[in-house]
Amino acid sequence: MASDHAGFQLKNMLVEYLRGRGYEVEDCGPDKLEPVDDYPKLIGPMAKKIAKKEGSFGIAVGMSGEGEAMEANRIKGVRAAVYYGSVHEILKLSREHNDANVLSLGARFLSTQEAKDAVEYWLGTKFSHEERHVRRIEELG
Repeated sequence: MASDHAGFQLKNMLVEYLRGRGYEVEDCGPDKLEPVDDYPKLIGPMAKKIAKKEGSFGIAVGMSGEGEAMEANRIKGVRAAVYYGSVHEILKLSREHNDANVLSLGARFLSTQEAKDAVEYWLGTKFSHEERHVRRIEELG
């Protein structure tokens, strides 16, 4: 997990929550709130770890989640999906069809409970392995 200043509080809460649920969680920072931090410097290293370890998942948390997803998606082998809340079908499709391995959350658009529910739902959804989805992921480059 990693965040910027806008996602710092939610990231810390999710780290504790997921550890309490038995997940192995590596907190890639930041360790303290830095109001002027730059998300690429925090999200990039987390995304590189996800790309190197097959079967692992990352969670990025920022104000909107958009910039964090853009940074994560620059890393070959990372497929980041953004979630702001509301429709869980987006979470399902990101895993079933796109085999997303990073979930980027918009902290300013989610309550704590919505974030917990989204992460649990996303982590619990499996990739379909349907040929058409495998082919399309391979075409991403």
